[in-house]
Amino acid sequence: MPGSTDQTLRPFLWRAARMFPDVEIVSRTHDGIERYDYAAYENRTAQLANALRDAGIERGDRIGTVCWNHHRHFETYFGVPSMGAQLHTINPLLPDEHVGYIVENAADRVLFVDPSLAEKLAGAVSEDPDAFESVEQYVVMGDEDSIPDVPLDPMVDYESFVGDESTAYDWPQLAGEQPAGMCYTSGTTGRPKGVEYTQEMLWSHTMATITPQGLGIDADDVVMPAVPMFHVNAWGMPFTSTAAGAKHVYPGPSPTPADIAGLIEDEEVTLTAGVPTVWIGLLEYMEDNEVDLSSLERIVIGGSAAPESMIRRFDDLGVEVMHAWGMTEMSPIGSVSHLKPGMEEWNAERRYEKRAKQGLMVPGIEFQVIDEGSEEIEWNGEDFGELWVRGPWITTEYYERPEANEEDFEEGWLKTGDVVTVDPEGYIKLVDRAKDVIKSGGEWISSVELENELMAHDDVAEATVIGVPHERWQERPVAFVVPDERADRNALAEELPEMIEAEYPKWWRPDDVVFIDEVPKTATGKFDKKVLREEYSDEEFADGQVPEGAAPGSE
Repeated sequence: MPGSTDQTLRPFLWRAARMFPDVEIVSRTHDGIERYDYAAYENRTAQLANALRDAGIERGDRIGTVCWNHHRHFETYFGVPSMGAQLHTINPLLPDEHVGYIVENAADRVLFVDPSLAEKLAGAVSEDPDAFESVEQYVVMGDEDSIPDVPLDPMVDYESFVGDESTAYDWPQLAGEQPAGMCYTSGTTGRPKGVEYTQEMLWSHTMATITPQGLGIDADDVVMPAVPMFHVNAWGMPFTSTAAGAKHVYPGPSPTPADIAGLIEDEEVTLTAGVPTVWIGLLEYMEDNEVDLSSLERIVIGGSAAPESMIRRFDDLGVEVMHAWGMTEMSPIGSVSHLKPGMEEWNAERRYEKRAKQGLMVPGIEFQVIDEGSEEIEWNGEDFGELWVRGPWITTEYYERPEANEEDFEEGWLKTGDVVTVDPEGYIKLVDRAKDVIKSGGEWISSVELENELMAHDDVAEATVIGVPHERWQERPVAFVVPDERADRNALAEELPEMIEAEYPKWWRPDDVVFIDEVPKTATGKFDKKVLREEYSDEEFADGQVPEGAAPGSE
């Protein structure tokens, strides 16, 4: 058969290297800014594939990465899966025991690690050496001067590993069902769960998200994923940007708001993406520093709900926020909030209401929303239930986790655990994670909506809301707020509950406002409510009384 008709990643790079050979890939590294083009990048991926072959790596073997966002990490994105191996991106911010479990469960044969993360990885190895028994080689992402003094054996630097290899490689014809990638969920409620991505899944996700209904990436874009490359393949943006022939910009190890701002200015970034906390940090930095965002056209915000106030602030700066939603199990993008034709003519308030939602499912995904009675809800913007999804880039099972498969999948549908409403136009609005919904007096309170309202206050830097146990009402909301350093805390403690009560039912009003220095974050930058629940489980808050006549069912 002449050629392959299977849907695989390799043709995306083939196209970029031949039609956009001079387009740059820019990377902030431990040693400063490095840049090269698609033509050189293709040669480097071939050298990497040759090096892995010489190391004994065969089709189906797993290669792990413990790395930040940079060009060497990007080389594994095409070099590993295009030779038929499986790229396993590992979150270095997870606890050591989770890192060990993930490596052992995946049976990684080679681990690529950044110099700044080598000590962290060595700590995980020393804690449980048996978990790393499958690892035959550690490769440090740098040159020979980057080798750290840590007990990882055998260890070689990346440039020595690939440097003498040929730039020619006989890329194999691969089937669409060939495993190409792997990522584990964060494991906040137990051990992480492995999700495998086939060539066909990553191809389908790329083709859907490159469209205007997805992220709309084109050849004239300059794309900088601030979302970590270990977090579901940086939301697929390295693949999508390559397919488009766009310029890549990688912000490197632990980028600060100053680093993010500097790269946007210097490289004329047009599109970037990350969780809300990244953009909160950038906005705070801009309060005291001059930042030129004139090149920046749009920001993809996902991982957590983007407050409407954030969308408005970036609008004022001439930057469009594209609110997105997805999951590790979905490769990950599921929906993006674009306005439909004609909606641009609506007044500003109606437009913001739509744009603050998680938006419309991208082409290729079906969904349904199931209530507690196992019935599909009406699309009226009020009824809510759990979101179920299915599609060509959505997994139908976890890796070696039959008990989780039984719980989270049903007849081809992924049960997301997200509680949503759907309006008549088909826009999804995230009400809460099922585990975060506050159940008070037989009714549900959305912690997400309360958080967005609180963060709209000018004197609030961050805010999160959890439900605390209550003898009479089952749970009551308590707000945890990081105030602006110039804020009057006494005034703020009075203003915030009143602001909530003005917009929502009285029984949604938080019983207390607790000021903290920082909201705990998960390994992917989301607010970690589990930490707050554990820390404050025995605390007593305010009087815990719902105003008379304001509780559900009391009128």
